[in-house]
Amino acid sequence: MIGAKIKLYRNRMGLSLTELAKRAGVAKSYLSSIERNQQANPSIQFLEKIATVLKVPMDVFIHEDEFGDRESQLDPEWEALIEEAMRSGITKEDFEEFLEFRKWQLNKKE
Repeated sequence: MIGAKIKLYRNRMGLSLTELAKRAGVAKSYLSSIERNQQANPSIQFLEKIATVLKVPMDVFIHEDEFGDRESQLDPEWEALIEEAMRSGITKEDFEEFLEFRKWQLNKKE
């Protein structure tokens, strides 16, 4: 299951196996074996490196319930927008400021 999660998040970021391995400083062959579930128990250090590059909390790879919940609750279009915002460098704080500004605009029109 860990391998499938890594592959899912890697694909969402548009990274090839080679790119992720290089950015994380891990062996491409080992990463491939994890994704194909030939290796089932990667080290915490390995997961930390991968999570950092993929910009997700490391526990997303470990906890089954959390992964399932996230998948079922987020509309695919919203998910794509969020991922694009993350890739473009928008921070959570920037997004919160935008939401507050948008709420202000909407209230002003009423």
